[in-house]
Amino acid sequence: MSETNDSLAKEKEILKSVENAPTSEKLLTYTKLSGPGWLQGAITLGGGSLAGSLYLGVIGGTQLLWLQPIMMILGVLMLSVIGYVTLSTGKKPFQAINEHINPVLGWGWLIAAMLANLVWAMPQFSLGTAALQQNLGVFTGEGGDKLCAVLLFIIGTVVVLLYDSKAVKYFDLILKVMVGVVVLSFFGVVAVMAGNLDWGAIFSGFIPDFSLLSQPADKFKEVIANSSDPTYWNETILGSQRDRMVTAAATAVGINMTFLLPYSMLRKGWGREHRGLASFDLGIGLFLPFFLATTCVMIASASQFHGKFDEGLIDSSKATPLTEKLQGGYNKNLGAFQTHIGEGKEPNETDQQLAAMLVSRDAFQLAGSLEKLTGNKAVSQTIFGIGVVGMAISTIIILMLINGFCLTEALGAEMGGPIHKVGSVLPGITGALGFLFLWGNADAKFLLAVPTSVFGMVLLPIAYFTFFCMINSKELLGDALPKGGKRVALNLAIGLALLASTIGAAWSIWSKVKWTGVYAVGIFLLLALGGHCYRKLNQKLDRIETKLKE
Repeated sequence: MSETNDSLAKEKEILKSVENAPTSEKLLTYTKLSGPGWLQGAITLGGGSLAGSLYLGVIGGTQLLWLQPIMMILGVLMLSVIGYVTLSTGKKPFQAINEHINPVLGWGWLIAAMLANLVWAMPQFSLGTAALQQNLGVFTGEGGDKLCAVLLFIIGTVVVLLYDSKAVKYFDLILKVMVGVVVLSFFGVVAVMAGNLDWGAIFSGFIPDFSLLSQPADKFKEVIANSSDPTYWNETILGSQRDRMVTAAATAVGINMTFLLPYSMLRKGWGREHRGLASFDLGIGLFLPFFLATTCVMIASASQFHGKFDEGLIDSSKATPLTEKLQGGYNKNLGAFQTHIGEGKEPNETDQQLAAMLVSRDAFQLAGSLEKLTGNKAVSQTIFGIGVVGMAISTIIILMLINGFCLTEALGAEMGGPIHKVGSVLPGITGALGFLFLWGNADAKFLLAVPTSVFGMVLLPIAYFTFFCMINSKELLGDALPKGGKRVALNLAIGLALLASTIGAAWSIWSKVKWTGVYAVGIFLLLALGGHCYRKLNQKLDRIETKLKE
């Protein structure tokens, strides 16, 4: 403990010494001291981000490159807010929310984060297993799924237990290396493709284009016009495009990430001196890796799949081993169109092509499509396989880490104690068993992350609204409450992030569960109102009791 305190005191001295130093020196110091931001990077680079990026490339090409960076900027802003509040007060956020904002919001935040940990672990095990077997070609025999699940569970458990030991520095190092491997793997893919890419279209793709909420991407328009039913294909593509945009937004920052940041900072002993470092840390550890990895995946996917199709789906004589994995999705798309036009009518060739273009692809398909560029199947599959396995393992580890914090707070236990360890292991158990017995036999293992991502989007505004209240609470922040123009600008930015997350949540609720979801949200809002009244009543009773004692 003494060694830890000495290290923290030295860290604070270093931060104080560079307060007025040149920017370059300050940034170099911040880079050396970074930590919690990399944990955020490790969790966001998971199955949801990969699945979302892949299909965004399929459905929107490079025209949607702007979407994920914008949503991540809004997410980093909200994380910076909760980081500022935590470091300014030194209080655990769950307790601070219950005492100063609303106990219903506090418990809603914790329970939502915990459910996300337990659910999102399942597609990560599916993703890791698919990459190990399909991309890297290991554990492909009978019982291979179980071996992969056990391996991923053991790795996750061993690494996460380092966090609660004297070897915590190795935990931080392992996470940074894993995030680096993911980014370098996907960056290497784009480097291989560089000479075959339209860089003008790529750079213009970072300019926001909100017309894509109301019309399909440009490359589909001409093809749709030649189909036998343009209205059907226009609505189908646009619906899928909107849904994937919401999914991509949901996986940028999840509700459990908002729980991780403050507790990881408190665990490291960070305080007011670390507020500048905390914001920089989110930039270098979260935004930069996320931006590079998802952008590279989207560029690769757009180059290989946008407006293109596997000819073997339409002409069986041209089928390849990759065609077989797409057949189910193609039959589903074409079958839906056949049902729409009714018996006695036949889809034309363009209809068949559109059905083939809209098939979801996974990492194995993308790696396979790059073989003609690398000239080597082993190279293309290995590059992607390493990146995807790194994604899965790092996310499993962080989900376990967050859940330890959640269960500890829920039961009022000691951080690092037995309950913390039990909480940390739970997502590993639900993830492995859920993958093997619930989702293990799905047709598209790779896209199991999509429905859970939508689930996360529905819950995200709960956290965002809570942070909005916290940053404006004089009772909570005291002299650290933002003032003047800074407060106005901050509230406008937070309001934008809250609005974006609410629109995404509303879209997810209505498109997936309709009135059931609306009723559930209404009940939660009524409970939150009740919690607000309960807290105000308690405050009034406390004031009356204090006056009577005086």
